[in-house]
Amino acid sequence: MSDNAPFNDPNGPTARLLAEERPGDNAQAMSVSELSSALKRTVEDRFGHVRVRGEISGFKRAASGHIYFSLKDENARLDAVMWKGGAARLPFAPEDGLEVIATGKLTTYAGRSNYQIVVESLEVAGEGAMMLLFEKLKARLAAEGLFAPQKKVPIPALPRTIGVVTSPTGAVIRDILHRLADRFPSHVLVWPVLVQGEGAAAQIARAVNGFSALPTDGPVRRPDLVIIARGGGSIEDLWAFNEEVVVRAVADCTIPTISAVGHETDTTLCDFAADVRAPTPTAAAEMAVPVRSELLQRVGQAALRMSGAVRRHVDRATERLEAQRRLMPKLTDLSAPHQQRTDELAERLRQSLRTRVGKAELAFSGPAQMLHPRLLARRVDQGQQRLDALARLAGSLHPEAPLKRGFARVTDAHGRTILTREAAQLAGEVGLRFADGEIGATVHGATAQPKNASPKPPRPAPNQGNLFDG
Repeated sequence: MSDNAPFNDPNGPTARLLAEERPGDNAQAMSVSELSSALKRTVEDRFGHVRVRGEISGFKRAASGHIYFSLKDENARLDAVMWKGGAARLPFAPEDGLEVIATGKLTTYAGRSNYQIVVESLEVAGEGAMMLLFEKLKARLAAEGLFAPQKKVPIPALPRTIGVVTSPTGAVIRDILHRLADRFPSHVLVWPVLVQGEGAAAQIARAVNGFSALPTDGPVRRPDLVIIARGGGSIEDLWAFNEEVVVRAVADCTIPTISAVGHETDTTLCDFAADVRAPTPTAAAEMAVPVRSELLQRVGQAALRMSGAVRRHVDRATERLEAQRRLMPKLTDLSAPHQQRTDELAERLRQSLRTRVGKAELAFSGPAQMLHPRLLARRVDQGQQRLDALARLAGSLHPEAPLKRGFARVTDAHGRTILTREAAQLAGEVGLRFADGEIGATVHGATAQPKNASPKPPRPAPNQGNLFDG
C-alpha cells in the first residue's frame, strides 16, 4: 500500500497525509500573513467609517498619550484605540462605565488575530450618560473639598474693578455691561474666551488663572471680583464649564467669583466651585454692584438717622444736665459764706495795714528828723573834710612819695624791696630806685657801691628827720 494512499473516511473527503494540488481546485494555500493582510483590507474597506455605541471598559492612557479601552454591551466586546492627537482634543475625560458613541474605522491587529476600532472622535451617548459623568466627576471633586462651604469667600460690596470671563461677541457681555451701567458704572476687564467647543475649557481656565495671577500694583488693575458667564444651552453646550480644569481654576481663584452659566435651571460644576452662583449673567451683574441711586438714598437715610441720633443724644444730655442743675444749690448760696469771710478778712487787712503804718511812722519819725537839709549839709561837710585828710594821708604813705624827698628804695633782682642790711648782703646785687629812675649797685660788706658810680655822699646826721615827714 502506498504511503500516499488515502484513508477511507466514510464521513468526509478522503484524508491525505501530504498536501498536493488537486485537479479543478482553485483555493491556493495562503500564508498566515497573507490571510491577515487580506482580512485587514476587507475589514477596512467594508467598515472604513462606523459609529459604535457602547460602554467604556478597561480605560487606560499610555505614557505616549494614546488611550486604549474596550466598548462593550450585554453580548459583545470591541477593542478600541485612540491616538494622541484625537485624545488631546476630547472635550471630556473618558472613564470606565461611561456610555459613548465612537466614530472611526475598523481594522485588524495581526499580532493577536483580532480586530479593533481606531477611534477618531468620541461622544457621550445622550444626556443620561453625560449626567452620569457629571455626577461621578462632581462626587470626586467634592471628596477633594473643592466645593466645601469654608472655601467660599464673600463678594465685595462695591468692587472698583470687575473681571468678566466670557465670549466677547455674545449677548452675555452686552447684558452684563448694560446692567452694570444702569446700576453702578464700574471699570470692567473682559477676558475673551470660547464658551463651548474644542479648546473652550482650556481658555476659560487660563482666563480665570490669569485674573488670579495679576499683581495688585501692576499696570493692569487687578479685579476685585470675577464673573464667569455664558448664556443658556444644552448640557453639551455647557459642558466646558464641567471640565475638571475649569472647576479647579475657579476653586483656586484668589479673587471672589460669581458663576453665571446658563439659565436658572442649568447647573454646572463651575457653579459649585464659585463663591456665589447667579441664575443668569444679568443676575450676576445685579449681585456684583448695588443700584447707585438706591445706595445714595440709603446713605442719605443713614446720614439723617445718624444726625437724628446725635441730636437725640444731645437733647437727652441737655435734659440730664438741666436736671442736675436743678438739684444743685444756687451759686449765691454757695458763695455767700465765702463772700462774708472775704469781707471780714479784707476789713482785718485794712486795720492791720493802718496799725503797721502807724507803727512805722513812729519808728521812722526820729531818723526822719535827722534827714533835715541843714543836718545833711553839715554831715556832708564833715565827711568831705575826713575824706580830704585821708587823701593827704594816703599821698604821704605812697611808696613813691619819699623818693621825691631824696630817699631811694633798695630792691633785689626780682624787684622786691629789701628792708634789712642782712638781706642786702645776701642779695649782693641790688637796685636803687630814685624819683627819676633806677640804678644797680653791688653790696660790699656794710657798704653798697653803685656800679660805675661816683663816690657816695656823706651819710646824713642822725637827727636828719623822719622818712615820711613832708
